[in-house]
Amino acid sequence: MDQSNNVTIFILLGLSKNKNIEILCFVLFLFCYIAIWVGNLLIMISITCSPLMNQPMYFFLNCLSLSDLCYTSTVTPKLMTDLLAERKTISYSNCMTQLFILHFLGGVEIFILTGMAYDRYVAICKPLHYTVIMSRQRCHAIVTACCTGALIHSASQFLLTIFLPFCGPNEIDHYFCDVYPLLKLACTDTYRIGLLVIVNSGLIALMTFVILMVSYFLILYTIRAYPAESRTKALSTCSSHVTVVVLFFVPVLFIYIRPATTFPEDKVFALFYTIIAPMFNPLIYTLRNMEMKNAMRKMWCHYFYHKEMP
Repeated sequence: MDQSNNVTIFILLGLSKNKNIEILCFVLFLFCYIAIWVGNLLIMISITCSPLMNQPMYFFLNCLSLSDLCYTSTVTPKLMTDLLAERKTISYSNCMTQLFILHFLGGVEIFILTGMAYDRYVAICKPLHYTVIMSRQRCHAIVTACCTGALIHSASQFLLTIFLPFCGPNEIDHYFCDVYPLLKLACTDTYRIGLLVIVNSGLIALMTFVILMVSYFLILYTIRAYPAESRTKALSTCSSHVTVVVLFFVPVLFIYIRPATTFPEDKVFALFYTIIAPMFNPLIYTLRNMEMKNAMRKMWCHYFYHKEMP
């Protein structure tokens, strides 16, 4: 029998062995998941049903909200059901599927954030050429490139993991299937595969983070000469983007930029990029953005006004 077929089910150790902490976490994550759905759906409906959809920044924000919803849905529902379950298990095939989808949607998220940074860079540093550079065709090309890049990244992670032999034990010290916890269980030498994971996940995240930070530094350098009002608006937009980037990238870098080892803290850091950052995205992008708030107010006031009319 093939060694790799010895394990058909993995046991997830989850966040805690304390039942009271698990119930508390369930309530907390249920609130987070509802907030993610409500916040991102509000953004998507408000952008789609308003003229904001014609602006590249909001076109990308709409894509980010959609990827947020799909991304968190690959982990959060399973995590919440496991918090209430006595035995937390996941089949081998579901584990590999979760790993592939999670890395694909995570990649889409990272690359869309880069697209948004490029959009802000062009808007602030090359305003006269903005409409030509950020045409609708270019926006669609950027989103297509984001999905293609994410697919290549995810397929690479998947192929590194799918051929690993698992012959026991089968306990994953995490709340979802990820590469490093699986490498720990493989009954073969995974040193080289671990290096490839660093190159694939760690360096992609690091390079993207550096590109994002450089683009925002160039924006801040450019707006020094702007009038006070324009400078304030640009700073407000960029500061919200930087907040999202830091919330998402710092935990990702902590986990993937080091050799293939796992720490107990990994689970807590993973919560930031799987649940907490996607929950804060709608708040950060709407509360700090006057155009977005006005669009939401107009659309929902118009909706309820017509609903109440006889």
